[in-house]
Amino acid sequence: MDESELPRVLQQLWGIEGRSRPGPKPAFQVSDIGRAAIKLADAGGLGALSMSKVAAELGVTTMALYRYVESKDDLYVVMLDQAFGLPARASGGDGWRDRITAWATSFQAALLKHPWILQVPVVEPPLSPNQLVWMEEGLRAFENTPLTPPDRMSAMLLVNIYVRGTTGLSASMLSLPPDEAAVAGERYARRLRSLADPDRFPTIAAGLDEPQDYVDNDPSEFYFGLTTVLDGIEALINRRSG
Repeated sequence: MDESELPRVLQQLWGIEGRSRPGPKPAFQVSDIGRAAIKLADAGGLGALSMSKVAAELGVTTMALYRYVESKDDLYVVMLDQAFGLPARASGGDGWRDRITAWATSFQAALLKHPWILQVPVVEPPLSPNQLVWMEEGLRAFENTPLTPPDRMSAMLLVNIYVRGTTGLSASMLSLPPDEAAVAGERYARRLRSLADPDRFPTIAAGLDEPQDYVDNDPSEFYFGLTTVLDGIEALINRRSG
């Protein structure tokens, strides 16, 4: 591999940074930087993160930190790789639906554990070690189906987008105790009912006649949507099989 094609942060994560790189022996590893940054983000969100605060957490100067990560974007790469960790390996005997469901569930768990992940700008597909393991596991879920490699990538991305989207919408709601979620839902329904004039918003108004949770922290909602997404993928698999 031509190391020059990879940003330095990826070279460090993959352990292939120029092995004869000049300069003093590193005082710590890029993984130490990731742990320090994750600690700050978990405590105060992505807005609480800065290079100077990470440096202080490590007990070094900000300039010293730049010897390891050259920008905040590089810092995000390290944080995401560590925050996600590795997905659980699916059993080879499981069907594709069980395998991708397990993958999606693990993905959601990582997002709920570190909700700041959803605030990190996505500027390019993942290239870090752990992120590629996630990609591999997601694609392997469809390995015994008639889907082509591009189909499998599209199916995995569809599930990925669903998990990110629904978790982003419900992350704060899922953190509420059930009684607080119920109160918040009732408050929203009252406000919506006062604003949704039947003449201007007839469809919304009609829905207000049916009881429903507007602030819902019931995990079954996640699986309802996921099942619907997988039903669509199954329809594609059936067409390919036919």
